[in-house]
Amino acid sequence: MLIGNVGKEPEVRYVDAGVCVASVRLATKERGYTLQNGTEVPERTEWHNVVLWRKLAEVVEKYVHTGDKLFIEGQIHTRSYDDQNGIKRYVTEIWAESMEMLTPKGQTNP
Repeated sequence: MLIGNVGKEPEVRYVDAGVCVASVRLATKERGYTLQNGTEVPERTEWHNVVLWRKLAEVVEKYVHTGDKLFIEGQIHTRSYDDQNGIKRYVTEIWAESMEMLTPKGQTNP
């Protein structure tokens, strides 16, 4: 489960048999805090790659924009590929099973 803000406009494409798939970059924040010994731990932003399929992707295509706040529930998927130099790279994605838009309707995004 993640609650975060969309970092850039979603990328939407249609694959085999017209199935819609959307990719969203979602930023989540961990608040900063101070330890008992006075050490300050700064705020930290984590970026997540979220993949949405079919109807969820179609909703993203129509209604989700940069800055919108989303609640995502899904599963973590890790895949690997070889880049153009033959080096194995790994990508971790959240495959969304449900999504809720938390930005109030009509609110302008920063």
